[in-house]
Amino acid sequence: MDYTLKELMVAAAAREIRDGERVFVGMRLPLLGFAVAKELHAPNAIGLFENGVIRDWPALAPIFTMSDPPNVSRALCCCGLLDVMALLQSGRVELGFIGGAEIDRYGNLNTHWVEEGGRRVRLPGSGGAADIASLAGRCVVIMNHERRRFPEKARFITSPGHGEGKGWREMKKLKGRGPARVITSLGIFSFDPETREMVLDSYHPGVSVEKIRQETGWELKVAADAGETRPPSADELAAVRKYDPQGVWTR
Repeated sequence: MDYTLKELMVAAAAREIRDGERVFVGMRLPLLGFAVAKELHAPNAIGLFENGVIRDWPALAPIFTMSDPPNVSRALCCCGLLDVMALLQSGRVELGFIGGAEIDRYGNLNTHWVEEGGRRVRLPGSGGAADIASLAGRCVVIMNHERRRFPEKARFITSPGHGEGKGWREMKKLKGRGPARVITSLGIFSFDPETREMVLDSYHPGVSVEKIRQETGWELKVAADAGETRPPSADELAAVRKYDPQGVWTR
């Protein structure tokens, strides 16, 4: 392959962004995905950041945090956390990117604590992820795929997915539709419309379904038409490398 799996994940993330959408971008791979989408197929997408920055153009140079000067310069607006969260609450954000330390079969995310070596390890917590998971029109989750990160039931629900299955979000009166896609380092998942359980749609080149099954903590469901993930095109690769020229996030 002439690309890395992370470059493939960025291309897959970019394909989830539709032209004209308002997107809670996040950092690292989603940030690059936003830049690629703007460059290739979604020139009218708007990016929102938890620090209050709203942009209609990718950051002017590679950044490490959302408050780095290239992400602030030429922004449409530099407001505050409450302002961008108000856009979420009023239903004006179509897509949000989130991640976590654990994800379970219904897309519930844990970023509060995990157990390692028999002791509980405290994690950073929600940040704005719980709001994004609850209120964005739909969410895309990006994370590494390891068995310890994919338990059947998350130890703690920081950011709600589909809870306990179909109807759970409606019962909890959550406005957003919840996770629609999960992009991992091994494959891409959607959610069964009847059960709201994760279903494997595609496996990355060089990765087998059996490998994904081994790294998943429940009985893996595989779509009838599951196939290999579409590799990044030449244009997608060029855009990824334009915005991550040193390969800081993708190598």
